[in-house]
Amino acid sequence: MTYIYRTMKKIYKNISIALVALFLCCGFVAITAQPKGVVTPDNAPKVTGSVEPDSIGIGDRFTYTIEVEKDLVQSLFFPDFRMMQNDKYEFIEDVPVDTLEREGRKLKLRKRYLLAAFQEGIHQVVPQVIYADKNIVDTLSGDDTLMFMVSTFQIDSTSHTIFDIKPQKTLRFKMGEITGYLLWGVIAVIIILLLLYVAKRVLAHYGKNFGDLFKPTPPLPPHEQAFKALEQLREERLWQEGKHKEYYSALTDILRTYIDGHFEVGAMEMTSDEIIEAMRGVELPQKSAMDLTNILRDADLVKFAKAVPEAEENEEAFRAAWDFVEQTRPVEESEENEE
Repeated sequence: MTYIYRTMKKIYKNISIALVALFLCCGFVAITAQPKGVVTPDNAPKVTGSVEPDSIGIGDRFTYTIEVEKDLVQSLFFPDFRMMQNDKYEFIEDVPVDTLEREGRKLKLRKRYLLAAFQEGIHQVVPQVIYADKNIVDTLSGDDTLMFMVSTFQIDSTSHTIFDIKPQKTLRFKMGEITGYLLWGVIAVIIILLLLYVAKRVLAHYGKNFGDLFKPTPPLPPHEQAFKALEQLREERLWQEGKHKEYYSALTDILRTYIDGHFEVGAMEMTSDEIIEAMRGVELPQKSAMDLTNILRDADLVKFAKAVPEAEENEEAFRAAWDFVEQTRPVEESEENEE
């Protein structure tokens, strides 16, 4: 029992000593701890700056640079010269903040400003930034004061003598000055002549000459233009998409253009009745005259009476227009000889 009592007493003494030490440590930490957000010399960002050049004239521009070394979580704001009303300097432009170095939690930032000075004398500038936290807002300044001089330049015109402008000297012409140009010019002429000779031989092989290259392309005969336009109208598929008015307008325009070019009848400015009356004086096959009349009548109903023809009627109108051009086009000499 005596041994157990001594052991328990020793354990109680050790626990008491440990609790006293823990209490003292907690008290020391509470006393020495700083409130969050307070800037101390140990954790304060380091601000430096520079001015280039350090000597300028009135109205000249200079670069003002601010560099800051800070912790990653600290919030800093660089000054905005655009919002400052200052007779000494004028804001020209600034450069976005650059990150120069990053090592662990340490950051090194740089901000550049382009300013212009308009007041003579020696200027002193202290680089400053704004430190902001949820508890404090403070202005941090650099340790060094930047100095630069703004001066005017005096020009003494009495100490200079004004002379007349000297005339241009006339130098002797030397052949060596243009020898290189002449050589390249001769080579270029020879190459051009060779190309022209080759082109002439190629054109002669196809029975043509240089004059044929500059002749305008002869227009297609009216019937070939009509066939080409009808093929294009078929590919557009207007009436298949419900565009009946556009389809019949295009179809009749093709026939008007063909009649105007082939029969020399001003069909483009005539109404449908006027075209039918004018074509009675032209020798046409009876079926062609009837096809033309039916196409123009049906087209007027679609365009002005908003009629909607059936699919078979649309196809029939296209075939009738094609047959009209085919039956009335001029017969070529080769076909006459075969007949």
